[in-house]
Amino acid sequence: EFKILENVKNGGKEEGHMDNFLMKPKTGFVFKEIMTDEQARIGFLSAILKIKPEEIKSTQILNTYFQEVQEEDKQGILDVRILMNNNTEINVEIQLSEQEVQTDRLLFYISKMYTEQIKQRQSRGICKKCVSISIQDCILFPKETEFYSCFHFKENKRDFIYTDEMEFHVIELPKLPKEIKEDSSDIELWAKFINAEKKAELEMISSKNSYIQSAYRKLQMINQDKEKQLEYEARIESEKKGRIEGENRVNRLNYLLLQNKRYNDLERSTKDYDFQKQLMREYGIIDD
Repeated sequence: EFKILENVKNGGKEEGHMDNFLMKPKTGFVFKEIMTDEQARIGFLSAILKIKPEEIKSTQILNTYFQEVQEEDKQGILDVRILMNNNTEINVEIQLSEQEVQTDRLLFYISKMYTEQIKQRQSRGICKKCVSISIQDCILFPKETEFYSCFHFKENKRDFIYTDEMEFHVIELPKLPKEIKEDSSDIELWAKFINAEKKAELEMISSKNSYIQSAYRKLQMINQDKEKQLEYEARIESEKKGRIEGENRVNRLNYLLLQNKRYNDLERSTKDYDFQKQLMREYGIIDD
């Protein structure tokens, strides 16, 4: 921590820090900052929703905390919550931890967005359309090869949409093609930009899309902000400690399951995160 503070006080000049320092767009804190730029926001949404940028007249960043209707309700926190001019409400989130990737979790958040409106307005007919955009830094659908998926509620046999008031978009970053082609879609370019970790790659991608250029300019601005640097590095360090603590808990659980010859539970816990947490509570590893 002292080294980070000293480096910031020195203007980031120590050992060429300012020249080499690069925040990763897929870090939640950085992505939120990028989305405060309206042009970047419009370009990103038009790519994901497959609509022309000029059709998006305005966008508004909303409070990311759900209202607590009852004391026992768990408060949900979204990365970026956006209201469009056509009254569509959008939740954009980035998940870097594989343990957090749960399909029921995505369903919970979009359902919370929708039901919150009913409780507020007491009328289903005037509820806003809710869209979930989830960017995953791990694989959610192992049997599928495409990096981008879009889901609606559909009838199984005749394949017609029951309602378009809820819509899911999922981007799996590990499935991205290695090379960018001339005909690469805007969704792929945005996903590549979010996943990029080198300056040359960011510059190359941003040169192909004017809205991504706006996102890159915003990234450069926050990259030069001393206070943002400090906050970014502090968050990265905190996330690193959290991952280590999480790994230690999992290792402890696996050891105890093996010691008690609970092989079936061990196998299930590697695939079912909720069951894994249940076992951790059983063994006193966690108490929440």
